[in-house]
Parts: sequence; C-alpha cells; structure tokens
Amino acid sequence: MERNDSVLSKDTFLKGALILTVAGIVVKIIGSVNRILLSRLLGGEGVGLYQMAYPIYLLALSISSAGIPVAISIIVAEKLARGDYRGAGRVFRISLGVLAVTGLLFTFVLYYGAGWLIEHHFVRDARAYYAIAALAPAIFFVTVLSSYRGYFQGLQMMTPTAVSQIFEQLFRVITMIAFAYILLPQGLEFAAAGASFGAGPGAVAGLMVLLYFYWRHKPGFTHKMKMQPPLPQESGIRIISRIVKLALPVSLANIMLPVVSNIDLLIVPARLEVAGYSVEQATELFGYLTGMAVPLVNLATILTASLAASLVPAVSEAYTLGNKQLIYQRIATAMRISNLITIPSFVGMWLLATPISLLLYGTPNAGTSIAILAVGIVLLGMHQVTTGVLQGLGHTAIPVINMGISAIGKIIMSWVLTAVPALGIMGAAWATVADFGVAALLNIFFVYRYVGFSLNLNDTCKALAASAVMGVAVLLSYDAIMSHLLHNSLATLGSIVVGGTVFGVVLLLIGGIEVRDIEQLPRIGGKLAAVLTKLRLLRR
Repeated sequence: MERNDSVLSKDTFLKGALILTVAGIVVKIIGSVNRILLSRLLGGEGVGLYQMAYPIYLLALSISSAGIPVAISIIVAEKLARGDYRGAGRVFRISLGVLAVTGLLFTFVLYYGAGWLIEHHFVRDARAYYAIAALAPAIFFVTVLSSYRGYFQGLQMMTPTAVSQIFEQLFRVITMIAFAYILLPQGLEFAAAGASFGAGPGAVAGLMVLLYFYWRHKPGFTHKMKMQPPLPQESGIRIISRIVKLALPVSLANIMLPVVSNIDLLIVPARLEVAGYSVEQATELFGYLTGMAVPLVNLATILTASLAASLVPAVSEAYTLGNKQLIYQRIATAMRISNLITIPSFVGMWLLATPISLLLYGTPNAGTSIAILAVGIVLLGMHQVTTGVLQGLGHTAIPVINMGISAIGKIIMSWVLTAVPALGIMGAAWATVADFGVAALLNIFFVYRYVGFSLNLNDTCKALAASAVMGVAVLLSYDAIMSHLLHNSLATLGSIVVGGTVFGVVLLLIGGIEVRDIEQLPRIGGKLAAVLTKLRLLRR
C-alpha cells in the first residue's frame, strides 16, 4: 500500500537506503579529514585526552537515547499504516517530551560526574576532565535530535535524516578544529576540550535541519490529521511503555558493541603473547586487525546498514497491514541487493587484501587480517538486514539475544585460537568472522520462522558467478598494470575499477539485475532503466 500524497513524500525503502548510504559516505569522508587535521593539531597526547572523554559520552548517549529512533519509527509507521495521523503525531510529541527530559538529565549527570570519574580514577589523566565536561551539552541536543530522526524514518522519509547527518558532522568538525586551534595556546587539555565541545554545535546544526523539514511538512500533516475519522488513541503511559519496550533491546545492542571491543582488547593481545609474540608484536598485530581491517569491513557494509534502517518502518507498515506478501517482497529485495554489494566486496577485498593494505596504510602487514575479515562482509550484511527485518516485526529483543550468543562464541574462539602459534592474529580474525556468521544464521532462522522467508538460491548464484568472473578480471588487471607500471596504488585502483565494471556487465548479461532495481535509483533510475531495456540488457 503506497501513499503518494505530498504530505509524506514517502521514499521506497530501497531509495531511502541509497539516500542514507550517500549520507553515510559523505559523513565518513568528513570524519576522515577531521581525524587527520585533529591529529596534526593536537598530536598523539592531545588526541589521547579527547579519546578518554569520547567513549564516556557515547555510553551516556547510548543509555539516554539509543534505540529510541528505531522504536519511534516502528510505532509511527504502524499508526500511518492504519491512517492514524493523529496517533503518529501524538507518538512523536510524547517521545520528544520524554527524550528532552532524559537528555537534560544525562547532560547534568555527565557534567557533574566528570569530576567524580577523575577523582575515582576511572579516567587516569586528570587533564581529561575538561574534555568530558565539554561534551555534556551535546547529549541534550543529540537526544532531542534522535526523536525527530525516528519520526521522519517512521514516515519513511530518509532525506531529512541524511541531510541532518551531513550538517551535524560538518559543523561538528568545523567547530572542533576551530575551538581546538583557538584554545591550544591555553594548554593541551583546553584544546582537547575545545575539540570535544564541537559535538554540541554539530548537534544543534543537525537539529535545525530537522526542524526545517518538520515545519515544512507540518501544514500538510496537520490537514491529514483534521481530515481523518475519529480513531481510539493510546494513552501516554501506553505509548511510553511501548517505546521503552522496543528501544531497550536496541540500546543494549549498542552498548554491547563497545563492550565486546573492550573484551577483545583484554583477550587478543594477551593470548598473542601466549602464542609466543612479544608485547610490542602483539600490540602491532592487534592494531592491524582492529584499526585497519575492521574499519574496511564496516565501510563495505554502509549500504546494508542503511538498508536495515530503511527496512524497519517499511516492514512495520506491511506487518501492521497484515500484508505478508509485501513483507516477503521487501525482505527478498533487501537481501538480493545486500548480496549484490557484499559478495563482490568480499571477493575483491579477499583477492586484493595486501595491495589494499599497502595502498591505504602504507604497510602490507594488515593484508592477512583484511583477507580473513573479508569473508565476514557477506555475513555482516545478512546480519544487518535481518536485524532490520526483526525490528520492523517488533521483535527487537531477538537480534540482541543472538548477538549475545555470537559474542560468547567469539570470546571462546578468540581465547583458544589466538593462542595457537600457527594462527595468532588469524585466530582472532576468524573468531570475528564466526561472530558475524552465528548472529546472521540465528537471525535468518527467526526471519524464516516468522515470515517464511529463505534466501533465493538463483539470485545468490548469479551474484556468485558474476563475482567469480570479476575476481579473474581483478587478478589479471592487477598483474598487467603492475608489470608495466610497477606502482601498487595505480594497479590496485585500476583493478578495482575494472572489477566493478566487469561485475556490473556480467550481472546484466545473466539477468542478475531487475528493472525495478534500476528504477528505484534516485533521479536517474527511470531513464537508465529505459536505456538498458532498449539495449536489451534488462528485461521487464
């Protein structure tokens, strides 16, 4: 059931995912520039002070607001599916009030708790006090911001969220660098505090963008509220209860991620020493895995993370309408798109692991970790998409439980495999892949249980076949360019371009891309689909 009225201007979930993906890439580029500039300005010591404060801020933010946007988007999508515009507006207003209170509460907790953290030596360097206190105001604005984002995602309008993410990151980086530069003469601790303070103005900028979109769409939405027939409304207590019930598991999942990372920090280096490595070697290998290989896997799954976010309200809407066929169709489309992105990414990163390591990090030594974690790209993509499906169905606790089970398995495997001299850091990498795999398989089981969905082997085989041909082209092109130019960077970039082109062409020839996939691309989709159909590369 699609609503084409101007008040909603609803995106299809695939178009919404692409919008969020583009925003995610832009945000990561801005963030990369920020890390470079901040490192040069503050040096290792100053960045260290900043990094002592930032995880505490993220933890406070996770407790105060994480999971709320998902909960709001589920309930708002459910209300709109029933034509209850008053109910959707009421959910937003109540959630906004609750989040404003919790945001203000945690702002004061972090500001006044900064001294306590220093006094009790939870933060070892007393100079980090200023950086922690400077982050406190951002919690209120980011928490309020999350309510607006959840509301727009429930409307299946991803553009406001995407634009606000870009503006938030841009203003955050500008103010971080500016304040750090201005305060540097006062001392390194004040410069680090200036960098921390940038999170506040960034959140205000993102909030201003969302307020603009809100007021722009409010008249049409208000008209819809007035025109709808009388419908029974949930009480405020009931709405708050539902938000908490849906949001709490998502918040636990967000908290679990840094917890597992910290467990890795405790286990992997220590077990590498048991395997026979020195402290310095263990630290170096741990850096290759967590600081170089893991970010590449996360980069390769930006689209699948966006698909998951876009799927939540789309599945919730279809589930509310009782349209199982639409749920199945949306899951199938998301999984097919996920495989079309993650399978070739896995093959390319696996084959070019060492050249990519040399290109990005100036060392070939991260190649082994990158090659192993490349396998996890497909599994992580499946996990993200199925998590979005289960959340959209209202089963937000299931992905968290599955993550907990997979994390226990990861800890056991890391403890055992990393200490094996023949494996070392490869054991830790395989444990991470197993973590992704177990979580994905458990999610897939529950999606099948609730919806009856299973992977389409025909579509998956087409993606595998195109990726195999692409892999041959990647190896041949890399060897050819290297033999003539002897330049790794040009050979790596050139072979990636060749591989991507070959993958796309082969996929078109074997019918792995459908007309509707192309048509849903923003702006150019319709024209591009028409051209490819005319050339008989696409079939209707």
